Amino acid sequence: MSELKSLGKQTDYTFDYKPEILEAIPNRNSARNYFVKLNCEEFTCVCPVTGQPDFAALKIRYIPDEKLVESKSLKLYLMSFRNVGIFHEEVVNRIADDLIKLLNPRYLEIEGNFKVRGGISIEPFVNFGRGEFEEMAKNRLARHE
Repeated sequence: MSELKSLGKQTDYTFDYKPEILEAIPNRNSARNYFVKLNCEEFTCVCPVTGQPDFAALKIRYIPDEKLVESKSLKLYLMSFRNVGIFHEEVVNRIADDLIKLLNPRYLEIEGNFKVRGGISIEPFVNFGRGEFEEMAKNRLARHE
């Protein structure tokens, strides 16, 4: 794993969207279906209209195939949204697109819990399933609160 750019190295923080920060490592248990749950309780971005900060808790859940996301690279990637003007719904969809491109997971879902601003909280949810997990994705989306 010496090819990893972030893990075990000095950390250079960036606050501009950088999907190339994301890195994957081999999944040594790819013969088995299992969930990986990642929680980011301190996600921030900014409103694209007002420039005011938005705060959220993100839940990323996926069933890996051949690759796992390397967690330090995920942390740096999520931090790269800090100064990005982006709507909440777009955030979860962009993160999903980037993780799908990187990992080609069997299943992935991302739930955002954006804190109240102007009296309204926003909780976007996106998911993806391929192969045998396509039906699961449809069912989870249909049943999502």
